[in-house]
Amino acid sequence: MDFGNFLAALTPLNLAVAMFGVVAGTLIGSIPGLTATMAVAVLVPISFSMAPETALILLGAIYTGAIYGGAYAAILLNTPGTPSAIATTFDGYPLAKRGKGDLAVAIACFSSVFGGLVGAFALLLLAPPLASVALAFGPVEYFWLSIFGLSLIASLSQGNLMMGLAGGALGMIMSTVGVAEISADIRLTFGSQTMISGFEVVGAMIGLYCIPVLIDMCSTGEKHLKITGDVAKMPILSAARITFGSKFNLIRSSIIGTLVGILPGAGGSVAGLVAYTEAKRTAKPHQRFGEGEPDGIIATESANNATVGGGFIPTLVLGIPGTPPDAVILGALMVQGVRTGPELFQSNGSIVYTFIYGLLIATVLMLPIGLIIGRYAYKSIVTIPKAVLVPTVGFMTIIGTYAIRNSISDVVIMLCLGVFGWLISKYGFSASPIVLGLILGPIAEQGFVQAWTIGAAVNNLPGMFFGRPLSQAIIAFTLISLILPWYLNRKNQTKVGTENA
Repeated sequence: MDFGNFLAALTPLNLAVAMFGVVAGTLIGSIPGLTATMAVAVLVPISFSMAPETALILLGAIYTGAIYGGAYAAILLNTPGTPSAIATTFDGYPLAKRGKGDLAVAIACFSSVFGGLVGAFALLLLAPPLASVALAFGPVEYFWLSIFGLSLIASLSQGNLMMGLAGGALGMIMSTVGVAEISADIRLTFGSQTMISGFEVVGAMIGLYCIPVLIDMCSTGEKHLKITGDVAKMPILSAARITFGSKFNLIRSSIIGTLVGILPGAGGSVAGLVAYTEAKRTAKPHQRFGEGEPDGIIATESANNATVGGGFIPTLVLGIPGTPPDAVILGALMVQGVRTGPELFQSNGSIVYTFIYGLLIATVLMLPIGLIIGRYAYKSIVTIPKAVLVPTVGFMTIIGTYAIRNSISDVVIMLCLGVFGWLISKYGFSASPIVLGLILGPIAEQGFVQAWTIGAAVNNLPGMFFGRPLSQAIIAFTLISLILPWYLNRKNQTKVGTENA
C-alpha cells in the first residue's frame, strides 16, 4: 500500500472507467427489478479485456452506483429499484409526496457517498481483522442473526405488531415454497411445476411494492407527486446540512452496513433494514418515521452503500462472496487469473490497493453524478403525465421481473402478488414484513437445519444453539431490541401520566 497505487488509480483510463461504471450502475439500479447483481453481471464481459485492477474498478463502480440508483425509484415511485432500497421507501416516498422529492434524492446521494466511503476505508484499513470475524460465524450464528432480523418486524409494523407478525409469518411460509434449502424436499407446491422454483424474492418485492402504487395512481386523478419550487434546481445545501447534521445516525448506520456486509449472504437489504430500525428506535420525540423523516433515508442509504466495501472484505481476503454482486465479481477475477485468499494482499498487493483507491474515487464521483442524474430523474417523474408514467413503469416491472430468471411464470406471480398486496393494504397490512420474511426465511431455515444436524451429531443441541459466545451476544441484542422499545414506551407513558396528574 503506497502512493504509487493511488496514482495508478488516477490514470485517465481508470478515471473514465470509474465514471462510466457509476453512471451505468446508477441508471440500471434505478429500474425496478434490475438489481445490483444484474447490473454487474450484464456489464462484466466488458471487463475481460481490461487489466485486472481496471476491471475491478469498473465492476466496483457499477456495484456502488447500482446500490445508490435503487433510491430513485424508492423515493419517487415507492418501488425499490434494488432490494437494498426497501427501507428507503418508508420515508423517501412520503417526503416526495409532500413535494420534497428533490430534497429526498439529494439526502440519499450524500448519505450513499458517506456510507460508501466508510465501507471503502474499512476495506483499506481493516480487511484482515474484519474478515476473521466473518469466519467466526457458523450456521447457528446465521440462524440467530435471522431471528434478530425478524425482530425488526416490530418497527416495520407501523403501530400494529400483530399485523406485522402475521405478515412476517406469511413471508417465511412463502420462502419455504419449492425445493428445501438442505434436504431438497419439494414443499407446498400443490402439484404445480411452476412453484417448484418458489417465490423469487426480487419479483415478489416488485409485485408487493410497485403494483399497488400503480393501481392507486390509476384510481385517482391527482398528480403522482407535488411540485414545489423550481424542479430544475436541487436543494443541495439544505440536503447536505440535514445529512451531516445527523452525524451519529450517519456514522452508526455506515458502521452497521460495513459489519453486515462482511457476513456472507446478508447484503444491503438486511443492512438497510437494521440501520433503519436502529434509527427509529433511538428517534427523538419530534421525529415521525414513516411520514417523511429524513433520518430514515440517511440510515438506509448510508448502510446499504457501506455494504459495498464491507462485502469486498471476505471476497478478497477469504474468497467468500460477502454479497451476491461480489460472487459475480469473484468469478470475473478468476477469469482474469487472480486468485483471492489470505495471500492476495501479498502476491497481488498492487492490484488490490489500486482497486481500493479506485473504489474510493468512484464513490466520490458518485456525488456529482448522483446529484445531476437525480435532478433530471425527479424532474421527469413530476412532469410526465400519468398516462405515460404508469404504462412505462408497468412495462419496466414486467421486463425487470422476467429478466431475473427468464420466466413468464415469475411475471404472473409478481402481478398476482401485486394485486394481493394492494388488497391487504386496504386492511392495514404492510408489504415490508412479508418481504422481510421472504429474505430472512431461507437464511433462518438453512442455519437452523445445519445447526440442528451438527448438534444432534455431537449430542449437544442446547450447547450448539446457546453455548457459543457469538450466539449469546446475538441473542442478547435480540432481547434488548425487543424489550427496550417496550420499556421506553412504558417509561414515557408513566412520565406523561405523572405530568397530567
